[in-house]
Amino acid sequence: MDFQRFKPHLPWITLLVLVAAVGIVDDTFLRPANLLSLAGDIVPLFIMALGLTFAIYIGGIDLSAQSMANLITVVASVYLAQFGGWVALLCLVVGFGFGAVSGYITTKLMVPSFISTLAVGGVAFSLAQYLSGQKALNMDAAERDAVFGWMIGKTGPIPHELFIAAALLALTLFIERRTTLGRALKAVGAGEPAAAASGLNVARYKILAFAISGALAAIAGLLFSVKLSGGAPTIANGFLLPAIVAVLVGGTPLTGGVGGVLNTAIGTLIVAVIRASMLYFDIQATQQQMVFGLVLIGAIALTIDRAKLRTVK
Repeated sequence: MDFQRFKPHLPWITLLVLVAAVGIVDDTFLRPANLLSLAGDIVPLFIMALGLTFAIYIGGIDLSAQSMANLITVVASVYLAQFGGWVALLCLVVGFGFGAVSGYITTKLMVPSFISTLAVGGVAFSLAQYLSGQKALNMDAAERDAVFGWMIGKTGPIPHELFIAAALLALTLFIERRTTLGRALKAVGAGEPAAAASGLNVARYKILAFAISGALAAIAGLLFSVKLSGGAPTIANGFLLPAIVAVLVGGTPLTGGVGGVLNTAIGTLIVAVIRASMLYFDIQATQQQMVFGLVLIGAIALTIDRAKLRTVK
């Protein structure tokens, strides 16, 4: 079989193989309650990966997502008492704004996205340190439950985080497939020079892609802070690499133009199973980033479109 024809099916086949392998090692893994709990725990990472999908879909990268989530945990913890439920809007505005700045620097100043987003992430980290006084913060439990308790509750055995994930997946899928923005992003990712030659305002759509990535990173940070009832400048550290892995193993290559948010949903489930398997196989926390690094290299090698690359630098 031609590998290029087989490649689109690789993510879900990989997921099935991994689930079967872990299920054979420990049959408790396949219990519905365990699977629901596993899916609920991975939702903040999934939301971050959804945002990264838009940046990668256009052939860029957003390395500020983790720092953005960290900043939002601090913003939510600091301003919850002052703004109540409106703090969610503040978090969205901050995330969208920082993402738009990354996009502006990339498109208008011609700075590669891995540099611009890394720099913006550094600014976000510094701001988080300033607002938090370089220490962990706690939310008032009663106030958190009154405003955001619905986010971490359950309806029967189903965690509410899964409803949030499903709603955001539906929204981003609609944007990707049913809007002018989604079609424009696909055109930019498939071939930016051709998109510009056709009259598309490439800069505007690239800025929007990074802004969406920042906004979704903000939602991930807000959910993370609610789950942990607090925030800190480093509380979400360790999320960026698995989130990028989720996008790439799902089938959205760094060269952009193919894949999308449904692929990221599958990729996130693959990451969730890999994380669970590392616990079952007693892989230490200090070694888990190494595993994800190896998976990332493999994912890039399998998904990247070499026809778009004349040289690798």
